[in-house]
Amino acid sequence: MKAAVLDIGGSSIKYGRLDERLIVEQRGKIPAPLTDMNAFYSALDRIWEEVGTDAEGLAVSMPGVIDSSRGYAYTGGALQYIRGREVAGELTDRYQVPVWIGNDAKCAGSAEAVYGALQGVRTGIVVILGTGIGGCLILDGKVYTGIHFAAGEFSFLHTNRYAPYDQSEWWAGVTGSEGLLAMVQSHTGSKDVLSGEEIFARAEQGDMAVLQAIDQFAETVAVQLLNLQCILDAEKIAIGGGISAQPILIQKLKEQSDRIYQDYPYPFFQPEITVCRFRNDANLIGAYSQLLKRESG
Repeated sequence: MKAAVLDIGGSSIKYGRLDERLIVEQRGKIPAPLTDMNAFYSALDRIWEEVGTDAEGLAVSMPGVIDSSRGYAYTGGALQYIRGREVAGELTDRYQVPVWIGNDAKCAGSAEAVYGALQGVRTGIVVILGTGIGGCLILDGKVYTGIHFAAGEFSFLHTNRYAPYDQSEWWAGVTGSEGLLAMVQSHTGSKDVLSGEEIFARAEQGDMAVLQAIDQFAETVAVQLLNLQCILDAEKIAIGGGISAQPILIQKLKEQSDRIYQDYPYPFFQPEITVCRFRNDANLIGAYSQLLKRESG
């Protein structure tokens, strides 16, 4: 099945074409409209003109709490105007093809459970490090959505009991992209606004202040992974998102996790930390796999 695939994020929309070979073709990326649905659909129309020719379906990964069986977006993450809309139905009417929509982190989890790093794993966790913290729980080899479709909303985990309503103290604020930047600025004493690529480039060049910031970042993530492990008792935890492609981050995350488990006074099973196989394409491939599953019966 040939399908157009979209990965809608808080800052950009990645897109391409996929078939059963799972190779993303005609890939592209545009800024995500932040204003309203008219701008959103105008952007999607331009994408459809580029990759929708001869497409037999459309698979969409997007932020928010999503009922994929209905195609309904209860929330839209950073894209607040998507809240409370029958997105799949609207897109079907617009492009006259079958449409499947799903939460971005759950799409990544689906790709990894079916084809990737968690293939064959009965119990696993996917953590997507990005603007926020995406999450997905794998139970009995399948993505667990929760009764209200909100399982794995890791961004909203509180990290400071003294400030439960301070969003900067939620997991998304502490170790999302802004949290990483704040740690780097604190350690370097600079207010420079660096991208993730720039931060890790400095780390590769041996910038000790930046390396210390990444150590702190990794430790903070590792603590939350321990919290998740206390709940789920997972076999593996797969790390995704753009910065998961940085070997130094995964190395430090494993080091910090080893240290925590070695010092921990209770003998929890330490899950293997691995990298999502599909990295930045996981959301696209996961959305496609779910569309294909539904359309093939």
